[in-house]
Amino acid sequence: MERKLLELLETNSKISIEELKEELCVSELEILETISRLEKEKIICGYNSIINWDKITDQKVNALIEVRVTPQRGIGYDRLADRISRFDEVSSVYLISGGYDFMVVINGKSMREISSFVFEKISTIDMIQSITTHFVLKKYKDHRVYLEEKPNNKRKNIVL
Repeated sequence: MERKLLELLETNSKISIEELKEELCVSELEILETISRLEKEKIICGYNSIINWDKITDQKVNALIEVRVTPQRGIGYDRLADRISRFDEVSSVYLISGGYDFMVVINGKSMREISSFVFEKISTIDMIQSITTHFVLKKYKDHRVYLEEKPNNKRKNIVL
């Protein structure tokens, strides 16, 4: 029940208690107590709205920044991630596998603003070896939500 509740809230944080009761087949009290406990345990960390900024005139620019670092003894990844996370422009920081150590998601008003942020703030951190910046050109789906109508499969089935 808990996992299904979390999935429903992740998809739609505004889902009503009535809809949750119907979907989960449990009492309102059980749902409210479970949500309260999950919030206290920091399993539910917040509630967000997903905005399709492409439909707003003052658009935002998003960038994904891959960061390769040289961790220092006694400091490790956690302190560096905390340092990067403290910048207001940073939306998310992930420790990742592969050729880079961190994936940093940044929001800004323009490509120039993001470029300045990377040049002036991120690249000046001592332990950073290299950075690769990718600008998001278009979002199709974000946090399990289609930003436009769900695409239809217009292909016809062919039987041989």
